[in-house]
Parts: sequence; structure tokens; C-alpha cells
Amino acid sequence: MPGTISRFDYIDAARTIGERFAGLVRDVDTPDARVASRRGWSLADCVGHIACEPSRYLDLVHGKDEWPCHPSFLADIYAKQIANLPTRDTCTLSERFLADLDELLDTVSHFGARVPMMRIGGRQRVRSDTALGILIGEMAVRGRDIARAVGEQWEIDPAIAPLVTRGGHQLLRPWADSHHCCGHNATYDIRIRRTSERIIYRFVDGRLEIDPTDPPHPDVFISIDAETVVLAAHGRFSPGSALLGGRAFAWGAKPWLALGLNRRLAAARSHTMTS
Repeated sequence: MPGTISRFDYIDAARTIGERFAGLVRDVDTPDARVASRRGWSLADCVGHIACEPSRYLDLVHGKDEWPCHPSFLADIYAKQIANLPTRDTCTLSERFLADLDELLDTVSHFGARVPMMRIGGRQRVRSDTALGILIGEMAVRGRDIARAVGEQWEIDPAIAPLVTRGGHQLLRPWADSHHCCGHNATYDIRIRRTSERIIYRFVDGRLEIDPTDPPHPDVFISIDAETVVLAAHGRFSPGSALLGGRAFAWGAKPWLALGLNRRLAAARSHTMTS
């Protein structure tokens, strides 16, 4: 079974990386520079999107908003965020971001025993504290995109990989690609390097189970670098390039299954946070 991660682990990680992100973008003097993204965003677009996310998460926590029923609808949400930005000044946006992030984290820190649940398309629910892992991943990957655009250094802390993964799992189950998963039966044992995190994905006739109670012997074992986990979840690495570059390694009865796992989860992973 996975180890315990408390809400305060999510809060501390979000605050740390949020302050790093704000420090990176505060004094950017090329707001119209393009960042590496299939969305075609400028640097100011990217900062503006991240600046809007803590307030959107607060609305999700309080039931004023919900995650869409399909990840493709996130593109419209993000486009509206950018179109309605009150300013494109990155310093002002970073100040707004930190203020809203502080409010969000304070709200999460005061949750009682019954953690508020965010809605997905009006039907399913996800834990509001664990969902912070999604925001942590966004900040990490967008920070890397911006740093590369402006020639700055940006390292992704391996310790956030389990937080990002568990946050992403909140949406991965309802958003998994039913077309590519249909009829699939296999068990994947995934270990994240430089962490103690181990994940079991089990597909039963196409239905995804994450960390089931009594899984069968895995068909494939995958060892993957922690930074690559975060980047791959945001479409920055393909399984093939990760395996060829030594950032991942697969073995077991059916090691070739590792190459198709990302494709089976593509619908959720390509839209969940960034692309």
C-alpha cells in the first residue's frame, strides 16, 4: 500500500514551489516571449494562467465550480482565464498569485476530519487536499517552461513526484481514455526512483484500478526517474524516449506493455494540467 502523505505535505510543497515560481516570473522583461507549449502561449499567458489557478481551486473547494466531465474542456477554461486577465504585468500577476495561493493553502490547512470534495462533471468527487498535487505539478512544469524561455535554471524536486502523481490520480480514474483502454487486461507495477513511491495500475476489461487491495502478479514492472514522472504526466516525455534515454526501465513477463501505458492514459494526462 502507498505510504501516507498528509495535507500538510501538500501545503508545504505548494507553498515552496509557489514562492519559487513567483520569484522566477516577478521581474521578467520579455512577457511576449513564447514558451514551449502546444497551446502557443506567451510567457505572460503562462504566468496569467498560473495566477488564476489558486482562485479557481478555491471555487472548486467551495462548490462554486467543478472539474469538467472531459479533460478537453479545460482548454476553454484556460483560454477564458487568459482573455480576462486584468493585467499582463508579470509582477502584478505574481503578487495576485501569491495572495490567492496563501488563501487557498490556509483554507486547506483548516479542513476538519471531513475533507471537502471537488465535483467532476456533477457526478464524481475528488479530495480537495490531494488535488493540490495537480496544482503543484502545474507550477513545477510551467516554471520549467518559463525558465527555459528566459535562460534561467529550474530544477524539479524529486520529492514532489508522489504528490503530483497522487493528485493526478484524482482525475486519472474518471478521465482515463476508454477507447484505448477498452478490453485491456494487465497489471503495471511502477516505482518512482529517489522516492519510496510504488504504484499499481490494474486494468480489468478496460477499467482502471489504482493501487487495488489484492492485485495479481504484475505483467510489467517499470522503474522511472522522479522528474520524468512529473514531466511525462504533462506530455513532456514519451515512454519511448524515456526508456531509450535511461530515465525509465521496464522488465517482467510483458515489458512491451510499458510503451502503451501512456497512450492508454493519454486523454487524461494530455489535458489534466499542462501541455
